[in-house]
Amino acid sequence: MIGGFDVAAFVAATLAEDLGSGGDITSAAVIPTDARLSAVMASRDDVVIAGLPLAEAFFHALDPDCRVTHLVHDGDRVAAGTPVMRIEGNARALLSAERSALNTVQHLTGIATMTRTYVDAIAGTGAVLLDTRKTLPGLRALEKYATRMGGATNHRLRLDDGVMIKDNHIAVAGGVEPAVRAAKVAGLTGVVVEVDRIDQIAPALAAGADRLLLDNMDVPTLKQAVVLVAGRVPTEASGGVRLDTIRAIAETGVTYISVGRITQSAPAADIGLDFA
Repeated sequence: MIGGFDVAAFVAATLAEDLGSGGDITSAAVIPTDARLSAVMASRDDVVIAGLPLAEAFFHALDPDCRVTHLVHDGDRVAAGTPVMRIEGNARALLSAERSALNTVQHLTGIATMTRTYVDAIAGTGAVLLDTRKTLPGLRALEKYATRMGGATNHRLRLDDGVMIKDNHIAVAGGVEPAVRAAKVAGLTGVVVEVDRIDQIAPALAAGADRLLLDNMDVPTLKQAVVLVAGRVPTEASGGVRLDTIRAIAETGVTYISVGRITQSAPAADIGLDFA
């Protein structure tokens, strides 16, 4: 489901955090051992769904025999009030797993939903929305999965997953050109270099940069940069991109637009689990 992510370990650690050493003492006191529960998970917002397979994993972890029916799929856009999953099984177990399952789906759905608003905002421009490494520690794979469900393309997952020469690298290396040349001498490919001034573009290209990250440039400067690059390498706009500015940025002709807000600032979706 999520490449390279250990779902079983995540589920076990999350449940251990929530159950503690004593387990769900409320359910144990109030709910008979053999009581059954039939419940429906439903969205109370218009959302793009993400995380349902993870929710299922939580329920199965505490009741391996429970029956889970997916009523929609991750990546689907659903209206407020839409049932997204039905769960039937041991009441104690399902209620003990409820919070962990909901927290995960709410968080990932929130990211997917915000991502889709950004994707929709640049529809037809040809620009591709990228996510970033601005994710919660330990949840990067999940959050990047959610951005994919919202229609974005994943940027690098880890520091060993792609070469990106940023401003601090450039400062320490002594400039754009020596930084790029050093990466090339090291045998690295797909070298992305951050430039925040027009006069850095020519040295970066001369040194062999494979992509330019145009950082914190306003729209007129982005237009100038795209013309100067003239399609020789892909371009990526980054820095301070908001929903109300992304369309104008996309219309400058940049290849990619990276947005940290889709993982950093997405509010949790309102999704509940109710007796049915």
